[in-house]
Amino acid sequence: MKSDEDEIRELVAKWMKATKEGDSETVLGLMADDAVFIVPGEKPFGKDAFASAAKSQDTASMEIDGESEVLEITVTGDWAFMLSYLTVKVKADGFPERVRAGNTLTVLTKRDGRWLLYRDANLLVPDPQFSDAT
Repeated sequence: MKSDEDEIRELVAKWMKATKEGDSETVLGLMADDAVFIVPGEKPFGKDAFASAAKSQDTASMEIDGESEVLEITVTGDWAFMLSYLTVKVKADGFPERVRAGNTLTVLTKRDGRWLLYRDANLLVPDPQFSDAT
């Protein structure tokens, strides 16, 4: 039987793979219906807003790739807290590649025997290693 930490690491890997493949339905299935995202410069938003943005990206000629380095996972009952370092690269026709990177703090909840993203504080900013990052 897999440990909770192993299951959470698999969720992250599945999320990253689905994002790269443009599979927004899989990504949406990895989050709770009452998930909330916190990003710099915007009001917190939920799963519906995330879904709208993801579906518009699915129809655009855009490629998203990234890497998530899990730095720490703490599990306490049906809750888990994860600190990670995330790098996201976005390519769109006619535009230079945008690269953002930074720390994320994620709260996960276990519902019906599976881990789901519940809250995500995403502190990505333009990566200074890439001169065309904006």
